[in-house]
Amino acid sequence: MVKNKMNGEERRNKIIDYIEHSPVPVSGTALANHFSVSRQAVVQDIALLRASGNDILSTNRGYVIAPKPKVFTRTFKVSHSDDQTADELSLIVDLGGKVLNVFVDHNVYGRFEAKLDITSRRDVARFINDVESGNSSLLKNVTCNEHFHTIEAPSEEILDEIEQSLKQNGYIK
Repeated sequence: MVKNKMNGEERRNKIIDYIEHSPVPVSGTALANHFSVSRQAVVQDIALLRASGNDILSTNRGYVIAPKPKVFTRTFKVSHSDDQTADELSLIVDLGGKVLNVFVDHNVYGRFEAKLDITSRRDVARFINDVESGNSSLLKNVTCNEHFHTIEAPSEEILDEIEQSLKQNGYIK
């Protein structure tokens, strides 16, 4: 039991730590007893923690922190024409990848990067439409088509498939 007085923010940080390090779900009553507060104070703390982005689940046995899904990332150096952009991005998302960004390494100006977060064909179509309707040029055009994408996927095997497919389609030399 925590006997010293702490402010609400300190208590909430300790609640997260307590739940994360518990091998079993932690009941609201156990948290209230441990932190010498009412059960209602714990319920309010949990609500505030959730509102600030903590993924706390309520189970019939107590509170648990939702496990974070494991993801893998890899950066690919690719090259293609403007007309092949939608195909390249669709290939990646169709195989289960998420295109996190695009970046180029310019010889004079250095690195330029843009966040993309493309996860579906709908995102690909929206991206292509945004480029075309904005009378913009793709970032790759400042480096004669060479550019990089950081790709996220749920497994190394999917990243391997994406790499193989990019090679087969001539996007990776």
